[in-house]
Amino acid sequence: MARPRLLPDPVGLHLAQLETPPDWDAEFGFSGPLELEIGSGAGGHALEYCRRNPQVRFVAFEWRKKYARDTLDRGSKMSLRNLRVLEADARFVVPRIFASQSLDAIHLQFPDPWWKRAHFKRAVIQPEFAKLLLDKLKPGGLFDMRTDVQDRGVSMLDILEDAGFANPLGKGIFHPYDPEEVPSTRERRYLTSGEPVYRARLRKPA
Repeated sequence: MARPRLLPDPVGLHLAQLETPPDWDAEFGFSGPLELEIGSGAGGHALEYCRRNPQVRFVAFEWRKKYARDTLDRGSKMSLRNLRVLEADARFVVPRIFASQSLDAIHLQFPDPWWKRAHFKRAVIQPEFAKLLLDKLKPGGLFDMRTDVQDRGVSMLDILEDAGFANPLGKGIFHPYDPEEVPSTRERRYLTSGEPVYRARLRKPA
């Protein structure tokens, strides 16, 4: 997929600048499950997920402006009233705009593996942030994680389980592909090529 051009208008700043959680019913204009995606990339997962699940209120974070703005633009053209996109770093905004036990699901699709050892600290799944994400989920809420880098998948799974997320398949076990899941743009390519993807569907204990 070609990189999108940079559209002129920032997206999601009215939410990213908040110091306390908004009234999500007022923001979306309807009530329903509230879900978060950290790092929506090219937007393939967010757009298709919102199309299939119009009852879900979906908040997608993407720090790269080109992709964030393009995703919202495409969502508007698809008349997706259940999508909000923020061009912001989720690590700094999520703690402020989501209340404790307010999220029904969190999606993390192919996060940057940060190959250089000196950059490991930039990885989104760190012990303290994992604990914060657990707090933001409702009891029984889903954490849906996918990566194409095995050792990063093992590391993230270990951190999330240590933070208190429950793995229904057993500690350290990845989940098989479920055809009912919505693939991201990158995952579609892997499904075609047969390259491995490491998936986890964890739950916050009820």
